Amino acid sequence: LFRDRRAHAYTRQLMETEARMSREAWVQATNAADRRRQTVISELLRIDHRRSTEISELRAALQGQVIALQGQVTALQAQVTTLQGQRGLAGDPTQPELPEEAGGSA
Repeated sequence: LFRDRRAHAYTRQLMETEARMSREAWVQATNAADRRRQTVISELLRIDHRRSTEISELRAALQGQVIALQGQVTALQAQVTTLQGQRGLAGDPTQPELPEEAGGSA
């Protein structure tokens, strides 16, 4: 009976040690996985910030181009108005007549 008690105590100690080591291994694995996830998240955030900055810069460049194009359209509209005024669209003999639509009769 005494030997059984010692063997039981030794077996219990081995099982407790194995359980503790298993828990420690699980904690280490969990911590390693957390560190990997955090690294991935940090990298994704860095990439997202870079893309956001690029998008903002491109948006500003496009806005500048839109403003320039609007200025060109305004200038062209002014030229058209000036040319229309110079030609006096109504009854100008130098104005070519518009061709009739093909196949249509009035």
